[in-house]
Amino acid sequence: MSVARRALVLTASAALLTACSPSPAPSASNGAGAPAATSITELDYYADEQGSAAWQKILDTCATQTGIKIERQKVPTAQMLPKVLQGASSKTLPNLLFTDNPTLQQVAATGALTPLTDYGITTDGYYPGIAKAGTYQDKLYGVAPGVNGLALIYNKDLLQAAGVEPPKTWDELKTAAAKLTKDGKYGLSFSAISSEEGTWQFLPFFWSNGAELSQLDSPQATQALQYVTDLVNSGSASKSVVTWSQNDVADQFVSGNTAMMINGSWNIARLDEQKSLHYGVVPIPVPQAGGKPVVALGGEVGAVPVTGGPAQQAAGKVLTCILSEPTMLEWSKAHAYIPSKSAVAQKFGTEQPAMQAFVDEVGTARSRTAELGEKYPKVSQALADALQAALTGKTPADQALKAAQQASGS
Repeated sequence: MSVARRALVLTASAALLTACSPSPAPSASNGAGAPAATSITELDYYADEQGSAAWQKILDTCATQTGIKIERQKVPTAQMLPKVLQGASSKTLPNLLFTDNPTLQQVAATGALTPLTDYGITTDGYYPGIAKAGTYQDKLYGVAPGVNGLALIYNKDLLQAAGVEPPKTWDELKTAAAKLTKDGKYGLSFSAISSEEGTWQFLPFFWSNGAELSQLDSPQATQALQYVTDLVNSGSASKSVVTWSQNDVADQFVSGNTAMMINGSWNIARLDEQKSLHYGVVPIPVPQAGGKPVVALGGEVGAVPVTGGPAQQAAGKVLTCILSEPTMLEWSKAHAYIPSKSAVAQKFGTEQPAMQAFVDEVGTARSRTAELGEKYPKVSQALADALQAALTGKTPADQALKAAQQASGS
């Protein structure tokens, strides 16, 4: 983390301790004569050391400000959704839940969540895509204090040596990646593994070209998949992208094996630690000049499950604190997220230049579940399988997407 950035974190931390209101948000009645809860349970998947510590600091701050003890449980990402769905079925969910935003609609469909309007929480001032990500059947069930996204991160020294400007269009990206591929280094790296991670990385190309998840085999979708496939077939990107996670891609970039990468904002702190690495960040290139990239919104939404009694109301009070602007800004700075409120995000981008490209993309970013709701996971896997089939040469892009459309049932 840079000195300037560390100073910003310390400044925001001091402001945060005085800015979260301890007064309860408007909410449904606790019941006649019911005493206010003094503790709640919370579940999240911030299991990595840095993310866990940053999130614990947020919880500690809101526990202090609200006077409510927060008993936290964290699980690995892969275990989160099965645990939540099991808890929804057995009515054993915690009082407060932070889950990956694409899973929110699937959980809400079980009837296990309460509308956040019950606690006076609204989406006033939030980016539209973020509001949609937390909405199910026209009711708000989840809100994110911050989001993450993808951008093109490049090695300034390698591009300068090759006489290459950061690309803005698909044609420029193709040319730049080819020119930067030499001496055992690849021009571009990305993740295309057969999971949501692969789909998430492909969606900016898919959506920016006008494709829709309801029609995976459209001409626009086929063109996007063919474009990415050509990057691999030409040698500008490694054939190993089908096995690389986003962490693997970051490893390749940090080690100097690739000149550019498609990756997320959460890598910024790690990149800042590499003193000899000079990097830049620009929005993901688009099909035509003047276009706007359409990336997928990442990050977690806070939700209040149906648990009944005073603890349910207390969870709403804690969530209100977490969604306050000072807390939102603190979380974003600590975890390299973008604040969910547009005005806060613009200020954040000005203070954190490395994050500006990510901020610029949020205005056109889309929720992965806004169109398909709880059907999204099946469609996502079908698209990830098509990506694998095309990139490995097993199936031509158009046929891979036809198979994906049939498998998705959409």
